[in-house]
Amino acid sequence: MNCRHCHTPLTRQFLDLGSAPPSNAYLATEDLRRPEMHYPLRLFVCEACRLVQTEDFASADTFFSADYAYFSSTSKGWLAHARAYSETMTHRFGLGADSFVVEVASNDGYLLRNFVAAAIPCLGIEPTDSTADAAEAQGVPTLRAFFGRELGERLAAEGRAADLIAGNNVYAHVPDINDFTAGLAAALKPQGVVTLEFPHLMRLVEFHQFDTVYHEHFSYLSLLVVARIFAAHGLRVFDVEELPTHGGSLRVFGCRTDAAHQETPAVTALLAEEHRRGMAEDAFYAGFQTQADAVKDGLLRFLLDCKARGRRVAGYGAAAKGNTLLNYAGVRPDLLPFVCDAAPAKIGRYLPGSRIPVLAPQALRDHRPDVVLILPWNIAAEVRAQLDDLARKGTRFAAAVPEMHET
Repeated sequence: MNCRHCHTPLTRQFLDLGSAPPSNAYLATEDLRRPEMHYPLRLFVCEACRLVQTEDFASADTFFSADYAYFSSTSKGWLAHARAYSETMTHRFGLGADSFVVEVASNDGYLLRNFVAAAIPCLGIEPTDSTADAAEAQGVPTLRAFFGRELGERLAAEGRAADLIAGNNVYAHVPDINDFTAGLAAALKPQGVVTLEFPHLMRLVEFHQFDTVYHEHFSYLSLLVVARIFAAHGLRVFDVEELPTHGGSLRVFGCRTDAAHQETPAVTALLAEEHRRGMAEDAFYAGFQTQADAVKDGLLRFLLDCKARGRRVAGYGAAAKGNTLLNYAGVRPDLLPFVCDAAPAKIGRYLPGSRIPVLAPQALRDHRPDVVLILPWNIAAEVRAQLDDLARKGTRFAAAVPEMHET
Protein backbone atom coordinates (compact mmCIF):
# COMPACT_ATOMS: atom_id res chain seq x y z
CA MET A 1 0.00 0.00 0.00
CA ASN A 2 1.12 3.56 -0.72
CA CYS A 3 0.45 6.67 1.36
CA ARG A 4 -2.98 8.17 0.65
CA HIS A 5 -1.46 11.63 0.42
CA CYS A 6 2.07 11.50 -1.00
CA HIS A 7 2.01 7.93 -2.44
CA THR A 8 5.20 6.83 -0.66
CA PRO A 9 5.21 3.03 -0.02
CA LEU A 10 4.13 2.28 3.56
CA THR A 11 6.43 0.01 5.54
CA ARG A 12 6.39 1.34 9.12
CA GLN A 13 3.56 -0.16 11.21
CA PHE A 14 2.04 2.00 13.94
CA LEU A 15 -0.58 -0.35 15.43
CA ASP A 16 -2.05 -3.81 14.85
CA LEU A 17 -5.44 -4.55 16.44
CA GLY A 18 -5.99 -7.86 14.67
CA SER A 19 -9.29 -8.19 12.81
CA ALA A 20 -12.68 -6.68 13.62
CA PRO A 21 -16.01 -5.88 11.97
CA PRO A 22 -16.83 -2.25 11.12
CA SER A 23 -17.39 -0.47 14.43
CA ASN A 24 -20.80 0.93 13.50
CA ALA A 25 -22.18 -2.27 11.93
CA TYR A 26 -24.68 -3.00 14.72
CA LEU A 27 -26.52 -6.30 14.46
CA ALA A 28 -30.22 -7.06 14.43
CA THR A 29 -31.48 -10.23 16.11
CA GLU A 30 -31.69 -12.09 12.80
CA ASP A 31 -28.05 -11.19 12.07
CA LEU A 32 -26.92 -13.33 15.02
CA ARG A 33 -27.51 -16.42 12.89
CA ARG A 34 -25.17 -15.17 10.19
CA PRO A 35 -21.40 -14.75 10.04
CA GLU A 36 -19.92 -11.27 10.34
CA MET A 37 -17.34 -9.88 7.96
CA HIS A 38 -14.11 -8.98 9.78
CA TYR A 39 -11.33 -6.85 8.31
CA PRO A 40 -7.72 -6.44 9.48
CA LEU A 41 -7.35 -3.28 11.55
CA ARG A 42 -3.79 -2.03 11.15
CA LEU A 43 -2.26 1.43 10.99
CA PHE A 44 0.88 2.56 9.18
CA VAL A 45 2.77 5.84 9.34
CA CYS A 46 4.17 7.38 6.17
CA GLU A 47 7.88 8.00 6.64
CA ALA A 48 7.76 10.88 4.14
CA CYS A 49 4.75 13.02 5.16
CA ARG A 50 3.91 11.41 8.57
CA LEU A 51 0.28 10.69 7.77
CA VAL A 52 -0.93 7.82 9.98
CA GLN A 53 -3.51 5.75 8.12
CA THR A 54 -5.40 2.48 8.04
CA GLU A 55 -4.51 -0.31 5.70
CA ASP A 56 -6.95 -0.53 2.76
CA PHE A 57 -9.37 -3.45 2.83
CA ALA A 58 -12.83 -2.11 1.97
CA SER A 59 -14.50 0.89 0.36
CA ALA A 60 -16.13 3.73 2.29
CA ASP A 61 -19.67 2.60 1.46
CA THR A 62 -18.95 -0.61 3.40
CA PHE A 63 -18.72 1.48 6.57
CA PHE A 64 -21.20 4.30 5.85
CA SER A 65 -24.33 2.41 4.88
CA ALA A 66 -27.90 3.68 4.52
CA ASP A 67 -28.75 2.59 8.10
CA TYR A 68 -25.64 4.13 9.69
CA ALA A 69 -26.40 4.21 13.41
CA TYR A 70 -24.37 7.16 14.71
CA PHE A 71 -26.54 10.22 15.41
CA SER A 72 -24.65 13.30 16.64
CA SER A 73 -27.66 14.73 18.50
CA THR A 74 -27.60 11.89 21.03
CA SER A 75 -24.98 13.74 23.11
CA LYS A 76 -26.17 16.91 24.87
CA GLY A 77 -22.55 17.95 25.28
CA TRP A 78 -21.96 17.71 21.54
CA LEU A 79 -25.10 19.75 20.84
CA ALA A 80 -23.79 22.47 23.15
CA HIS A 81 -20.42 22.33 21.38
CA ALA A 82 -22.16 22.77 18.01
CA ARG A 83 -24.27 25.67 19.25
CA ALA A 84 -21.21 27.47 20.62
CA TYR A 85 -19.35 26.90 17.34
CA SER A 86 -22.24 28.35 15.31
CA GLU A 87 -22.44 31.47 17.45
CA THR A 88 -18.66 32.00 17.43
CA MET A 89 -18.25 31.57 13.67
CA THR A 90 -21.23 33.81 12.93
CA HIS A 91 -19.72 36.59 15.02
CA ARG A 92 -16.10 36.14 13.94
CA PHE A 93 -16.77 36.02 10.20
CA GLY A 94 -19.82 38.28 10.06
CA LEU A 95 -22.21 35.66 8.71
CA GLY A 96 -25.75 36.69 7.86
CA ALA A 97 -28.60 36.40 5.41
CA ASP A 98 -26.29 36.97 2.44
CA SER A 99 -23.83 34.26 3.52
CA PHE A 100 -23.75 30.57 2.66
CA VAL A 101 -22.64 27.85 5.08
CA VAL A 102 -21.90 24.26 4.06
CA GLU A 103 -21.30 21.37 6.42
CA VAL A 104 -19.67 18.24 5.08
CA ALA A 105 -20.87 15.08 6.85
CA SER A 106 -23.75 17.02 8.39
CA ASN A 107 -25.19 13.89 10.07
CA ASP A 108 -28.61 14.54 11.64
CA GLY A 109 -28.54 18.34 11.44
CA TYR A 110 -27.07 18.76 14.94
CA LEU A 111 -24.96 21.78 13.76
CA LEU A 112 -26.74 23.37 10.82
CA ARG A 113 -30.02 23.64 12.67
CA ASN A 114 -28.37 26.55 14.51
CA PHE A 115 -27.78 28.35 11.20
CA VAL A 116 -31.32 27.56 10.06
CA ALA A 117 -32.62 29.13 13.29
CA ALA A 118 -30.48 32.21 12.62
CA ALA A 119 -31.85 32.50 9.03
CA ILE A 120 -28.36 31.99 7.56
CA PRO A 121 -28.60 29.99 4.28
CA CYS A 122 -26.92 26.61 4.58
CA LEU A 123 -26.55 23.16 3.05
CA GLY A 124 -25.68 19.86 4.64
CA ILE A 125 -23.83 17.18 2.67
CA GLU A 126 -24.48 13.74 4.13
CA PRO A 127 -24.23 10.34 2.38
CA THR A 128 -26.18 8.22 4.90
CA ASP A 129 -29.95 8.16 4.49
CA SER A 130 -30.78 7.50 8.14
CA THR A 131 -29.09 10.67 9.39
CA ALA A 132 -30.05 12.77 6.34
CA ASP A 133 -33.71 11.94 6.98
CA ALA A 134 -33.37 13.22 10.55
CA ALA A 135 -31.69 16.44 9.34
CA GLU A 136 -34.38 17.17 6.77
CA ALA A 137 -37.05 16.61 9.41
CA GLN A 138 -35.50 19.57 11.27
CA GLY A 139 -35.59 21.79 8.19
CA VAL A 140 -31.90 21.41 7.29
CA PRO A 141 -31.42 21.31 3.48
CA THR A 142 -29.39 18.17 2.80
CA LEU A 143 -27.62 16.83 -0.26
CA ARG A 144 -27.11 13.07 -0.07
CA ALA A 145 -23.63 12.49 -1.43
CA PHE A 146 -19.99 11.86 -0.59
CA PHE A 147 -17.94 15.03 -0.83
CA GLY A 148 -14.90 15.52 -3.07
CA ARG A 149 -13.43 17.61 -5.85
CA GLU A 150 -16.24 16.95 -8.33
CA LEU A 151 -18.96 18.00 -5.89
CA GLY A 152 -16.99 21.04 -4.72
CA GLU A 153 -16.58 22.23 -8.30
CA ARG A 154 -20.25 21.62 -8.98
CA LEU A 155 -21.35 23.71 -6.00
CA ALA A 156 -19.12 26.58 -7.12
CA ALA A 157 -20.43 26.35 -10.71
CA GLU A 158 -24.02 26.50 -9.39
CA GLY A 159 -23.25 29.71 -7.48
CA ARG A 160 -23.20 27.92 -4.14
CA ALA A 161 -19.59 28.54 -3.13
CA ALA A 162 -19.32 28.86 0.64
CA ASP A 163 -18.37 31.61 3.05
CA LEU A 164 -17.88 28.88 5.66
CA ILE A 165 -17.37 25.14 5.25
CA ALA A 166 -17.56 23.11 8.46
CA GLY A 167 -16.22 19.60 8.74
CA ASN A 168 -16.52 18.15 12.24
CA ASN A 169 -14.96 14.71 12.65
CA VAL A 170 -15.07 13.98 8.93
CA TYR A 171 -11.50 14.68 7.77
CA ALA A 172 -10.27 11.49 9.43
CA HIS A 173 -13.12 9.53 7.82
CA VAL A 174 -12.40 10.21 4.14
CA PRO A 175 -10.59 7.50 2.16
CA ASP A 176 -9.23 9.92 -0.48
CA ILE A 177 -7.94 12.82 1.57
CA ASN A 178 -6.48 14.56 -1.50
CA ASP A 179 -9.77 14.51 -3.40
CA PHE A 180 -11.66 15.74 -0.33
CA THR A 181 -9.22 18.60 0.28
CA ALA A 182 -9.37 19.62 -3.38
CA GLY A 183 -13.14 19.75 -3.00
CA LEU A 184 -12.84 22.11 -0.04
CA ALA A 185 -10.64 24.45 -2.07
CA ALA A 186 -13.03 24.35 -5.02
CA ALA A 187 -16.14 25.06 -2.94
CA LEU A 188 -14.74 28.08 -1.04
CA LYS A 189 -15.35 31.70 -1.95
CA PRO A 190 -12.11 33.70 -2.46
CA GLN A 191 -12.20 34.86 1.18
CA GLY A 192 -14.10 31.86 2.48
CA VAL A 193 -13.06 29.83 5.52
CA VAL A 194 -13.02 26.11 6.17
CA THR A 195 -12.88 24.70 9.68
CA LEU A 196 -12.05 21.07 10.31
CA GLU A 197 -12.23 19.34 13.68
CA PHE A 198 -10.53 16.00 14.26
CA PRO A 199 -8.86 14.06 17.09
CA HIS A 200 -5.26 15.21 17.51
CA LEU A 201 -2.75 12.42 16.97
CA MET A 202 -0.47 13.96 19.58
CA ARG A 203 -3.15 13.51 22.26
CA LEU A 204 -4.14 10.07 20.96
CA VAL A 205 -0.61 8.85 21.65
CA GLU A 206 -0.18 10.81 24.87
CA PHE A 207 -3.35 9.41 26.45
CA HIS A 208 -3.22 5.87 24.97
CA GLN A 209 -6.45 6.36 23.00
CA PHE A 210 -6.07 3.36 20.72
CA ASP A 211 -9.81 2.72 20.90
CA THR A 212 -10.40 5.70 18.60
CA VAL A 213 -8.89 3.53 15.86
CA TYR A 214 -11.48 1.86 13.65
CA HIS A 215 -12.02 1.15 9.99
CA GLU A 216 -14.18 4.23 9.46
CA HIS A 217 -11.21 6.38 10.53
CA PHE A 218 -8.90 6.28 7.54
CA SER A 219 -6.45 8.95 8.82
CA TYR A 220 -4.97 10.08 12.16
CA LEU A 221 -3.87 13.66 11.94
CA SER A 222 -1.43 16.22 13.28
CA LEU A 223 -1.26 19.91 12.40
CA LEU A 224 2.04 19.23 10.66
CA VAL A 225 0.37 16.76 8.28
CA VAL A 226 -2.77 18.86 7.69
CA ALA A 227 -0.65 21.91 6.80
CA ARG A 228 1.19 19.81 4.20
CA ILE A 229 -2.01 18.44 2.68
CA PHE A 230 -3.61 21.88 2.58
CA ALA A 231 -0.57 23.38 0.87
CA ALA A 232 -0.70 20.71 -1.84
CA HIS A 233 -4.22 21.84 -2.76
CA GLY A 234 -3.95 25.62 -2.69
CA LEU A 235 -5.02 26.08 0.92
CA ARG A 236 -3.20 27.27 4.02
CA VAL A 237 -3.82 27.02 7.75
CA PHE A 238 -4.25 30.45 9.33
CA ASP A 239 -5.47 29.52 12.82
CA VAL A 240 -5.80 26.50 15.09
CA GLU A 241 -7.53 25.81 18.39
CA GLU A 242 -6.99 22.91 20.78
CA LEU A 243 -10.31 21.46 21.97
CA PRO A 244 -11.17 19.00 24.76
CA THR A 245 -13.61 17.04 22.58
CA HIS A 246 -12.89 13.36 21.87
CA GLY A 247 -10.03 13.32 24.33
CA GLY A 248 -8.18 16.18 22.63
CA SER A 249 -9.01 17.56 19.19
CA LEU A 250 -7.88 20.32 16.87
CA ARG A 251 -10.03 22.87 15.11
CA VAL A 252 -8.04 23.98 12.07
CA PHE A 253 -8.99 27.14 10.17
CA GLY A 254 -8.05 27.17 6.49
CA CYS A 255 -8.45 29.48 3.53
CA ARG A 256 -7.18 29.82 -0.02
CA THR A 257 -3.46 30.51 -0.21
CA ASP A 258 -4.02 34.06 -1.50
CA ALA A 259 -6.84 34.98 0.91
CA ALA A 260 -6.41 37.92 3.29
CA HIS A 261 -6.74 35.98 6.56
CA GLN A 262 -3.69 36.58 8.76
CA GLU A 263 -1.92 33.62 10.35
CA THR A 264 -2.20 33.63 14.16
CA PRO A 265 0.65 32.82 16.58
CA ALA A 266 -1.24 29.66 17.59
CA VAL A 267 -0.22 27.95 14.33
CA THR A 268 3.50 28.50 14.84
CA ALA A 269 3.26 27.53 18.52
CA LEU A 270 1.48 24.22 17.91
CA LEU A 271 3.76 23.24 15.01
CA ALA A 272 6.71 23.90 17.32
CA GLU A 273 5.12 21.74 20.03
CA GLU A 274 4.59 18.85 17.59
CA HIS A 275 8.20 19.08 16.50
CA ARG A 276 9.35 19.24 20.14
CA ARG A 277 7.45 16.03 20.86
CA GLY A 278 9.15 14.33 17.93
CA MET A 279 6.17 13.93 15.61
CA ALA A 280 8.44 14.40 12.58
CA GLU A 281 10.69 11.53 13.75
CA ASP A 282 10.33 7.74 13.70
CA ALA A 283 10.68 7.31 17.48
CA PHE A 284 7.36 9.01 18.21
CA TYR A 285 5.50 6.22 16.42
CA ALA A 286 7.42 3.27 17.86
CA GLY A 287 5.77 2.48 21.22
CA PHE A 288 2.05 2.80 20.66
CA GLN A 289 1.41 -0.94 20.34
CA THR A 290 2.73 -1.47 23.86
CA GLN A 291 0.43 1.25 25.18
CA ALA A 292 -2.60 -0.33 23.49
CA ASP A 293 -1.79 -3.75 24.89
CA ALA A 294 -1.50 -2.31 28.41
CA VAL A 295 -4.99 -0.76 28.16
CA LYS A 296 -6.43 -4.03 26.84
CA ASP A 297 -4.79 -6.08 29.59
CA GLY A 298 -5.98 -3.66 32.27
CA LEU A 299 -9.59 -3.96 31.11
CA LEU A 300 -9.48 -7.75 31.04
CA ARG A 301 -7.96 -7.95 34.51
CA PHE A 302 -10.68 -5.65 35.82
CA LEU A 303 -13.58 -7.57 34.26
CA LEU A 304 -12.20 -10.97 35.29
CA ASP A 305 -11.71 -9.72 38.85
CA CYS A 306 -15.27 -8.42 38.95
CA LYS A 307 -16.58 -11.77 37.73
CA ALA A 308 -14.53 -13.68 40.31
CA ARG A 309 -15.80 -11.43 43.12
CA GLY A 310 -19.43 -11.53 41.99
CA ARG A 311 -19.58 -7.84 41.11
CA ARG A 312 -22.17 -7.13 38.42
CA VAL A 313 -20.87 -5.00 35.54
CA ALA A 314 -22.82 -3.29 32.76
CA GLY A 315 -21.62 -0.94 30.04
CA TYR A 316 -22.80 2.48 28.97
CA GLY A 317 -22.37 3.92 25.49
CA ALA A 318 -22.56 1.72 22.38
CA ALA A 319 -19.87 3.87 20.79
CA ALA A 320 -17.48 2.93 17.99
CA LYS A 321 -14.52 3.41 20.31
CA GLY A 322 -16.06 0.93 22.73
CA ASN A 323 -16.41 -1.64 19.97
CA THR A 324 -12.73 -1.32 19.10
CA LEU A 325 -11.78 -1.82 22.75
CA LEU A 326 -14.12 -4.75 23.40
CA ASN A 327 -13.19 -6.58 20.21
CA TYR A 328 -9.44 -6.18 20.71
CA ALA A 329 -9.76 -7.39 24.31
CA GLY A 330 -12.04 -10.28 23.29
CA VAL A 331 -14.79 -9.22 25.72
CA ARG A 332 -18.08 -11.07 25.30
CA PRO A 333 -21.41 -11.15 27.22
CA ASP A 334 -19.97 -13.44 29.91
CA LEU A 335 -17.88 -10.49 31.13
CA LEU A 336 -20.16 -7.63 30.05
CA PRO A 337 -23.79 -8.84 29.84
CA PHE A 338 -25.23 -5.68 28.26
CA VAL A 339 -24.49 -2.10 27.23
CA CYS A 340 -26.98 0.76 27.46
CA ASP A 341 -27.30 3.64 25.02
CA ALA A 342 -29.71 6.52 24.52
CA ALA A 343 -29.73 6.32 20.71
CA PRO A 344 -32.99 4.72 19.50
CA ALA A 345 -31.18 3.38 16.39
CA LYS A 346 -28.97 1.19 18.59
CA ILE A 347 -31.42 -0.01 21.25
CA GLY A 348 -32.48 -3.62 20.67
CA ARG A 349 -29.47 -4.37 18.52
CA TYR A 350 -26.11 -6.00 19.28
CA LEU A 351 -22.58 -4.69 19.25
CA PRO A 352 -20.58 -5.84 16.23
CA GLY A 353 -18.10 -8.59 16.98
CA SER A 354 -18.78 -8.98 20.70
CA ARG A 355 -22.55 -9.42 20.12
CA ILE A 356 -23.32 -7.79 23.45
CA PRO A 357 -26.97 -6.62 23.55
CA VAL A 358 -27.72 -2.89 23.55
CA LEU A 359 -30.52 -1.89 25.94
CA ALA A 360 -32.22 1.36 26.85
CA PRO A 361 -30.72 3.30 29.80
CA GLN A 362 -33.63 2.23 32.00
CA ALA A 363 -32.04 -1.24 32.16
CA LEU A 364 -29.39 0.20 34.47
CA ARG A 365 -32.10 1.22 36.95
CA ASP A 366 -33.81 -2.16 36.59
CA HIS A 367 -30.66 -4.26 37.12
CA ARG A 368 -28.67 -1.93 39.43
CA PRO A 369 -25.14 -3.10 38.47
CA ASP A 370 -22.30 -2.67 40.93
CA VAL A 371 -20.15 -1.06 38.23
CA VAL A 372 -20.98 0.84 35.04
CA LEU A 373 -18.16 0.68 32.50
CA ILE A 374 -18.30 3.92 30.49
CA LEU A 375 -17.07 3.07 27.00
CA PRO A 376 -17.17 6.62 25.48
CA TRP A 377 -14.75 7.92 28.12
CA ASN A 378 -14.66 11.32 26.38
CA ILE A 379 -18.17 12.05 27.70
CA ALA A 380 -17.72 10.32 31.07
CA ALA A 381 -18.69 13.42 33.06
CA GLU A 382 -21.92 13.79 31.06
CA VAL A 383 -22.78 10.10 31.55
CA ARG A 384 -22.00 10.23 35.26
CA ALA A 385 -24.30 13.24 35.67
CA GLN A 386 -27.11 11.45 33.81
CA LEU A 387 -26.72 8.43 36.10
CA ASP A 388 -26.27 10.33 39.36
CA ASP A 389 -29.24 8.51 40.93
CA LEU A 390 -27.31 5.23 40.54
CA ALA A 391 -24.17 6.75 42.04
CA ARG A 392 -26.13 7.86 45.11
CA LYS A 393 -27.25 4.25 45.58
CA GLY A 394 -23.70 2.93 45.48
CA THR A 395 -23.01 2.13 41.81
CA ARG A 396 -19.41 2.75 40.85
CA PHE A 397 -18.18 3.98 37.46
CA ALA A 398 -15.14 2.81 35.51
CA ALA A 399 -13.30 3.56 32.27
CA ALA A 400 -10.38 1.82 30.60
CA VAL A 401 -8.66 4.78 28.91
CA PRO A 402 -5.99 6.13 29.42
CA GLU A 403 -5.71 3.36 32.00
CA MET A 404 -8.20 1.26 33.95
CA HIS A 405 -9.73 3.31 36.75
CA GLU A 406 -12.84 3.20 38.94
CA THR A 407 -14.57 6.03 40.80
